[in-house]
Parts: sequence; C-alpha cells; structure tokens
Amino acid sequence: MELIELLKKSLLFSGLKDDDLAELAAITVRRRFGKGESLFSEGDEATGFYLLVSGSIKLCRIAHDGREKVLHFVQPRETFAEAAFFGDGRYPAEARALAAGEALYLPKEGFLELMGRNPNFSLNLVVSLSLMLRQFARQIEELSFADVTSRLASFLVRRSAEKSASYGGITYIDLGVKKGELASRLGTASETISRTLRKLKDEGIIEVQGSRVVIHQMEKLQKLSERHE
Repeated sequence: MELIELLKKSLLFSGLKDDDLAELAAITVRRRFGKGESLFSEGDEATGFYLLVSGSIKLCRIAHDGREKVLHFVQPRETFAEAAFFGDGRYPAEARALAAGEALYLPKEGFLELMGRNPNFSLNLVVSLSLMLRQFARQIEELSFADVTSRLASFLVRRSAEKSASYGGITYIDLGVKKGELASRLGTASETISRTLRKLKDEGIIEVQGSRVVIHQMEKLQKLSERHE
C-alpha cells in the first residue's frame, strides 16, 4: 500500500490534505520488525515517532524492583512516541513488539521542519497528544479507584469493542496479550488475574478458552466495568 494511504488511516493525519500527506510521505521511513524486537529502549535518544501499520507493540518501563509495567498496548493506525518532541529528548519507555509487523518512522528533525512551514501538522499533533492524555487519565483513574474485577471487566469490554465476533448474543474475543502482561497493565499480579477470570467464569459471565474469552453476559460485564470500590 502507498505511504500516503497508510498515513491517511491514522487519526493523527486524517485531517491533512493530500498535498500535506505527500510532504509527510517524503520524510517517512518504513520499518519492519519481528516478535520480541525493541524499536527503542527507555532512555534512548528520541529521534522521532512512529505510526503502527500492522502487528502489536507494548510500551513498558522496568520498575526498580525489576517488575515490568505496561503503559500502553499500541494497535494498528495508532501513533506512539510523540514524546520525542518534548522533555529531555529521551524516550520515556521501551517499545517492544508483541507480534511481528510494520511501523512508519517519522524523524523528529524532518517533522519539526514541516510543522514550521505548515500549521496543520502542529494542530494534528496537539489533537493526538490530547487523546493520549485522556487515555492515560482513564488508566490512572481505573488503577486508583477500581478493584481488579472492574479493571479486568473494563479491559474485556474495550477489547470486545476493538476486535470481536458475536453469534447468538455471545461475544468471542482474543485477549491479544499474555496473562502476565495483562496483569502488569492492570496493576496487579498474574495469580490475581487468574482468580478473577475463574470468578467471572463461575458466575457464568465469561468462559476462558486458552487465549480466547467467550463473553456470555455482556451486560453484566459492562456493569462490573463501571463499578468502583
């Protein structure tokens, strides 16, 4: 697929005209990556940001006690590492591939030049960062006020909205992450995630089939996702 068409699929660049997209495509570099590969590590010089085309990326940090904290799971059409334009010029987290795919790399120097010549690039960047802040605020709220059952239910509801299949009132979703990674994202332990999944299963709300979750009672799951301690 042509670069302009790939760029246009991103929310960040959806408001740009074809001429603007052509300028952007001229500085864009396509990069393929394998499962487990790091696109950059925490503390590396922030030379640019990315648009995920295919595959899956997690942004994570390593705590002082050695535990990994997942900040965000990047899905296709999302941009990430926009923090390259601010702060101390270093990436604040690691970007590691959960599945092989492709990303578009947009170098900081070239993008800043485009921003200087065309205010549309600046406006779209502000919109993207605003959406990111809203997302992180929601994540902080969940970790601060919601119990593990609510956090897990919220994740399953969001996952079903992103990618699922429904037949006869039953919804089938793929978790897309290992339980350990999910536990890190939800701020708890793997054992707690396993117990919570069993609890939801015993209540007839879901059924776990390997990496797939079958949701039998979506309405109950949605109510749990809205519950706070």
